[in-house]
Amino acid sequence: MILSLAGDPGSGKTSVAKILAERLGYRWYSIGDLRGKMAIERGMTLEEFNKLGETDSSTDTIVDDYQKKLGETEDGFIIDGKLGWHFIPHSFKLFLSCDVDEAAHRIFTSHLAKDGSRDDEKAAETVAEVRASLDRRIASDVMRYQKHYSLTVRDPSHYDLVLDTTHCSGPEETAEKILAILKEKGLV
Repeated sequence: MILSLAGDPGSGKTSVAKILAERLGYRWYSIGDLRGKMAIERGMTLEEFNKLGETDSSTDTIVDDYQKKLGETEDGFIIDGKLGWHFIPHSFKLFLSCDVDEAAHRIFTSHLAKDGSRDDEKAAETVAEVRASLDRRIASDVMRYQKHYSLTVRDPSHYDLVLDTTHCSGPEETAEKILAILKEKGLV
């Protein structure tokens, strides 16, 4: 089985993917990490790299081709990225949503706990700065995926399961809910 896990920034997508991969004994692939490395290699932040992607589709097609190949050649993995469900249509498709204000708070708090931001992001001084960055990131994602693929990522009809993580106590709780549903469906 392949699980494709998409979601809003700050919904817990990456943390949940790591937990699920560990519990299921699956490999985990992060498209966000791959895009972040590509941004760093170009001397850019992820936000700048996404902005470039609005006019240069290769910033997306490189990782999209990578996802397609994984879906054609491997099994038993989790892919954490916005379009895994599209490029691996035979995957079990999950989407995690989260209120954007809660997401901004989570991201800001997480970065403080890690003593700074990710290497591919500018450090934010306030939750409001994180929120503004999320708004720009979401707008860029929406524009790029619509322009390049005529897709709306947040359309729930694309997914086998949509969970709102806004009020979850953390990624462990979300992962437990997903595992219970997968067991109920006889998938694990």
